Amino acid sequence: MARRPPPLLLPDALALLVVVAFSLVASSEAYDPLDPNGNITIKWDVLQWTPDGYVAVVSLYNYQQYRHIQSPGWKLGWVWAKKEIIWAMNGGQATEQGDCSKFKSNIPHCCKKNPEIVDLLPGTPYNMQIANCCKGGVLNSWAQDPANAVASFQVSVGQAGTTNKTVRVPRNFTLKSPGPGYTCGSAKLVRPTKFFSQDGRRTTQAHMTWNVTCTYSQIVAQRSPTCCVSLSSFYNDTIVNCPTCSCGCQDNKPGSCVEGNSPYLASVVNVNNKDSLAPLVQCTSHMCPIRVHWHVKVNYREYWRVKITVTNFNYRMNYSQWNLVTQHPSFDNLTTIFSFNYKSLNPYGVINDTAMLWGIKYYNDLLMTAGPDGNVQSELLFKKDPNTFTFQKGWAFPRRIYFNGDNCVMPPPDAYPWLPNASSRVMSSLLLPFTAVWTALTFLMVYA
Repeated sequence: MARRPPPLLLPDALALLVVVAFSLVASSEAYDPLDPNGNITIKWDVLQWTPDGYVAVVSLYNYQQYRHIQSPGWKLGWVWAKKEIIWAMNGGQATEQGDCSKFKSNIPHCCKKNPEIVDLLPGTPYNMQIANCCKGGVLNSWAQDPANAVASFQVSVGQAGTTNKTVRVPRNFTLKSPGPGYTCGSAKLVRPTKFFSQDGRRTTQAHMTWNVTCTYSQIVAQRSPTCCVSLSSFYNDTIVNCPTCSCGCQDNKPGSCVEGNSPYLASVVNVNNKDSLAPLVQCTSHMCPIRVHWHVKVNYREYWRVKITVTNFNYRMNYSQWNLVTQHPSFDNLTTIFSFNYKSLNPYGVINDTAMLWGIKYYNDLLMTAGPDGNVQSELLFKKDPNTFTFQKGWAFPRRIYFNGDNCVMPPPDAYPWLPNASSRVMSSLLLPFTAVWTALTFLMVYA
C-alpha cells in the first residue's frame, strides 16, 4: 500500500499558497507579491485659474517599496480631452513643441494633442525650478530614499475650462521608465489636496485634484529576465551556476555580446551606442546583465553566515541606487549585516522573511559597469532557530531574489548544493568500537 504523504505544516502550506498565487497572477497582471500595494500615483492639482485655462502642479509619488526609476529618467504622457495647449512649464518640459503655427505672437510651449513630459536636469536655473524637480527623471523608491521618491512640475494650460464644471480631465496616461513596464488607469477626481503653511497655522487647498495610478509589470517591461542567481556552500564543492540562457542565448550575430578577455573590448564598447537602453553584456552561458551569487559561507554553534555578491555583466550601464530584495525565513533572525543597508519589508504582515538590501551612500551605492570594479558584496550573520534551521534540502538558500524590482531567475531546486551523503560518517561511527578494541589489544600485546 502506498504511503500517505505527511501533512503540510502551516508555514509550508502558506509558502505553497503564495507560490501558486504568484504563478497564476504574475503572468497576466501587474501584481507583485512582495510589494502588493506598490504603485506610482500621479497627482494633478489645479491651483489657479487663468483667462483661458489654469495653472496646475503635477506630482509623481513612487509608493513602490523597492522599484525605482533611474537615469535617463521617467517620461509622462497623456491625451488632452479637448484642444488644450501648454503655455509654459516650470520643473519639466515637453519633448516636442508640435504645430503651433496658428499662434502669431505668444508661442505656446507645446501644442501637441498627446504631449510627453520629462524632468529637467540638475543645475537648471532657479527661475525654472519648483520643489521636487530637476533630478534628471530619477525617482527613488519609497523604502530606500523617501525624500527623493517624489517628482513635480508646474504646467500652465490654455484653451481649457476655467471652472470646476468646464475643465476636462486628460485621458490615456502613459508612464515610461524610460521604456515600457507601467500601465496607468483612468484619472479619477478626488478630494482637493490641502496645503499647510510653514508655521502650520493656515491651510489652503487646490481648486481641483485628480489622481492616476500606474502599476508595473515585468512582463510588460521586457520579454526576457534581467538577472539570475547562482549558489554555492562550504559543505559542497559544487557551484550551481545560473541556468543556461536565463536571460537569452548567445547567437552568431556580431555584437550580441562581448568577450571579457577580448583585446578589442574597449573599442567594441566605445563603438556601440552607449545611449541605447539595450544592454551590451559579457558573453556568458546565462547572458544576464546582473548575476546575484548566494554563498553559504560558515557554520557556527549558534550562528551561520552568508556572503552575497552582485556582479554587473553590462558594459553599457552603471546601476545607481541599486537594491536587492531577498526572501528567506532566517531574515526573522538576522543579527548583523556588513556594508549594506537593510530594511524588513514584511509583505505578509506577521511573517518577517523578506529583506531589502542596498548600498551605503558614497561607498557602494553605485554598481559600476562590467569589469574588475563591476561588483558589490556583503555578508549576513543569522542566528539559528532550533525549530527551523537546517542545511538539508537546500533550506539555506533564498526562495526568491529581486534586483532593482525585477524577479531574478533561480536555479531549479533539485540542482541546489545538498549536504554530502552521511553514509561515510555513519560507517565511521559503527567502526569506532571495533577500532578501540583493536587498539587496546595491540597495546597489551606490545607491553605484556
